[in-house]
Amino acid sequence: MLGVSIAAPVGAIGVLCIRRTLAEGRWVGLATGMGAATADAVYGAFAAFGIGALASLLTSFSPFLRLFGGAFLLYLGIMTLRAKPPENTEASPNTSFKGLWKPYITTFALTLSNPMTIFAFIGIFAGLGVGATDFVSSVITVLGVFLGSAGWWVLLVFVVSLFRKAFTARWLRAVNLLSGGIICVFASLILRDLFLM
Repeated sequence: MLGVSIAAPVGAIGVLCIRRTLAEGRWVGLATGMGAATADAVYGAFAAFGIGALASLLTSFSPFLRLFGGAFLLYLGIMTLRAKPPENTEASPNTSFKGLWKPYITTFALTLSNPMTIFAFIGIFAGLGVGATDFVSSVITVLGVFLGSAGWWVLLVFVVSLFRKAFTARWLRAVNLLSGGIICVFASLILRDLFLM
């Protein structure tokens, strides 16, 4: 439930996952979701193991991380706006496992670029009284966070992929424009907040 509560709110990563699933297929969508789930598990580990010093270090680098995340999101938004959809949406793209590393790593980096996520985990852990009393319980907690987050992304990709064949190239172009615009808005908000800090 902790993993789901962090992953479920629709944001830039959710829009990116939906867009990639529609345009590039379920495997790329799953790789995107797993990148986010892995980052959630990393931040969950910070909270579960009580790594306060590392959390403070990340917070000190918050402006740089926000700049990186905002700029990279803006780049992804522009690339999405310019992307040409495939003509045949019924055929799944021939994506090798090697080719899945790019969506996985980019989403992992984007999710990690928001250090406020760790404070969300710390707040939720404290509010629910979830505290690691030993190493084993810490590992189980982090594994639960990963599985909850991953489960949400698998469900999202599965539902979206059900409608993939119904999307023509024209519809996918509209999806690209809409999702690219939304991603650019998220990027602009992140960069705006950075300069207002």
